[in-house]
Amino acid sequence: MQINKKGNNPALAVGYFFRGLGLLASPQLRAFLIIPVLINLVLYSVMLTLGYFYVDSLIEQFIPGWLQWLSWILWPLFFISFFIVGFFTFTILANLIAAPFYGRLAAKTLAIVTGKNGTVAEQPLTKVMAAEVKRFGYLVARALPLLLLSIIPGINVIAPFLWALFGAWAMALEYMAYPLENEGVLFSEQKQLAKEMRLGALSFGGLTMAGLTLPLLNIVVAPAAVIGATIYLHDVKQG
Repeated sequence: MQINKKGNNPALAVGYFFRGLGLLASPQLRAFLIIPVLINLVLYSVMLTLGYFYVDSLIEQFIPGWLQWLSWILWPLFFISFFIVGFFTFTILANLIAAPFYGRLAAKTLAIVTGKNGTVAEQPLTKVMAAEVKRFGYLVARALPLLLLSIIPGINVIAPFLWALFGAWAMALEYMAYPLENEGVLFSEQKQLAKEMRLGALSFGGLTMAGLTLPLLNIVVAPAAVIGATIYLHDVKQG
């Protein structure tokens, strides 16, 4: 699979995310959205509840005594770090559960875009879950060093910026994976394609990540990202 150079255009990538949001109202996609939205509603509600009761005391434990005089700066930085870690964890979990439904959503979106509104192609459940677990392992292996960095006093002040960059990359890989897997593109090739359109992928993933941090909106951002990524990849694909 080859990608056109326009796939690396950040403005273009951002536009596809908003196209995905717009298509959420499509009657043709409604049946494919119900279960993913319900999954997101439950998991993000749990995340917000845990954050409301525990994040303040957790942040206080991570600010060392000798840096208390900088707590007015450090508290917001740690809040951003924990928020990103929390949303990242719950998003990956939500995607792991909803993966079969997102695969069907991507297939139906492509059918609408191409005008081939026939039977929605479904990948075998075992293949879908195996791909999701492999991607989960890849992301966790890279998140753990960041988590370690986040608890090292002094150095951890740069953690929020690294988490934001990693989160954007992770979200690009997550939501581009569903349409690519429907075409038989394996994870190793998915990563290579994302690298070839790095600026576009990071822009798309960054906007998706920002949307996922917004309460209420985040329950529909994930399916919108699947739809947007499907159209994005279809339009920038060569051949």
